[in-house]
Parts: sequence; structure tokens; C-alpha cells
Amino acid sequence: MDVPADVLDEVMRAVGAEVTSLSRLSGGVNSGAFRATLAGRADAVLKAVPRAHAHSLDDVLRAQRVVEHMRRRGYPTPAWLASGATATHVWHVMDAVDASPAELTPALVEQLMDVVELQAGQASEPYDHWSYAWEVATGVRRTGAAHSPAAADLVERLQALCVDAQPPGEAPDMVHADLNPSNVLVRDGAVVAVVDIENAGSGTRATDLTTLLWHTFHSPLDDARTQLWTRVLTLVGWDGAAVLSATQVLLQLEWSGRVGHDDLAAEVVQRGYRVLDELLALR
Repeated sequence: MDVPADVLDEVMRAVGAEVTSLSRLSGGVNSGAFRATLAGRADAVLKAVPRAHAHSLDDVLRAQRVVEHMRRRGYPTPAWLASGATATHVWHVMDAVDASPAELTPALVEQLMDVVELQAGQASEPYDHWSYAWEVATGVRRTGAAHSPAAADLVERLQALCVDAQPPGEAPDMVHADLNPSNVLVRDGAVVAVVDIENAGSGTRATDLTTLLWHTFHSPLDDARTQLWTRVLTLVGWDGAAVLSATQVLLQLEWSGRVGHDDLAAEVVQRGYRVLDELLALR
């Protein structure tokens, strides 16, 4: 997808500068992220995506408020320079960061656990990922994914663990909601930025630790995964860990089905059973 002309016009009016040298950023499955040069300024990243629903602009403005709130508290996410919408797209422009997507190591997992601690008590928007996770894990909210027999068995077993889970009473923390390695930028072995914050809201920071945990099922991260399990259990207890784990697996299954990769779906099921086994061992 190229950046639509009307989006470029809106961006240039908002930032007060000519936008040139657009080049698509690689990585991930989402389209619409471009490296851009703003005349007289440092490079930036422009992200423009089709409007998904009537509240798409509200979602972008909410995310910008979260970014501003968290940056004031030392959270390492790039500043947003502007955001807005046309009739067909929503967009935002943020500072570019000269760094690479993370490849997780034990040291980086420890750094990210510290980053997540900056989210404690920082809920600023009533966009509750904790209640959403409870609805998904208990079957109140259906993801709409069609499952293979192996996946259906996994889903049934996970939801059975959550059937008596009580709905969360509060959502005190800021939640990134997609803390995967491709959204963590690293330079010289250090985390320098957390990006792709468009779905941020409130809830428990254990949500982001559970997402991070999902990406540690390979060597040499076994000890790091144990640390993540321990932190999640400390924050939300076993029932909460079951809810968050079930939601993670269910959303991964939905995503793998949406992109249509059978081998990826099989990998998700295999890892989902590992999550289930480790969760049960911690009961």
C-alpha cells in the first residue's frame, strides 16, 4: 500500500513540513508504516491504515494520549508528532528511532520486565484489556476463529480452566497490548524504544508479561520464562494467569487463522499446549 495523497496532504498541514523520501518499513504483517523525511527535521515514521470502524480516529487519539502520559513517566516510546484521519484512513507520525527489532535474550527479557514495571499504576484511559481478556478466556466474547480438532481441544481445555474465574475488579496499569519482539527496538544490547502502541489502554501489566512469555519458548530463554511466570503469578495469581494465558493462545490462534498459514497455526497449537502444561504445573 502506498500512502494516499490526501493523507500526505493532511500530514504536511499538521506537521508544517514537506514529507519526502517515503520507504516502507519491513517486518510484521501490518501494512502502512513508512520511514519519512520531514523538511528541516529529523526522520520520522508515518503510519497510515484504512479506517477499521467508526471509532478509528478515537482509537488513534487515545493512543496518542497514552504515549504522552507514559513518556512523562520515562517510558521508552517515541514521541508522536501528529495524528489524524481522512475519510478513508487514520494516521500518525512519530519520531524515528535508529535501532533494530529485538531478538530476545535473557538480558533483554530482564530489561523488558523493568520497562513493564514503569506501567504500574499508570492507567490513564478507560480501555480495559483486563476485562476483555476475561471475556475471551471465559467464552463471554467469541474470537470467531475456526479451529482444527487439535486446536479445538486446546481451546476447550484452556477455557475449562477459566470457567469459574471472577471478572477483574480494577484495571490499574497501562497496558501496551502487543509487547512482542518486533515492537521492541534495541541498540547495542539495550532496549531503546517500545513501539506500535496503537492499541494501548488499561488493565494489568501482567498482560504484557504474558505476551512476552509467549515468545520465550526457545533456547536459551527457559530461565527467563520462569521469571516471567513468577512475576505474572505474583501480580494476578493462578486464576489470573490462566485467564491471560488462555486469551494469549486464543488470540494467537485467531491471528494465525487470519493470515492463513497452516504451518504457523500448527506451531501456535504446539506452543499453546506448552503454555497449558507449564500453567498446570504451577497450579
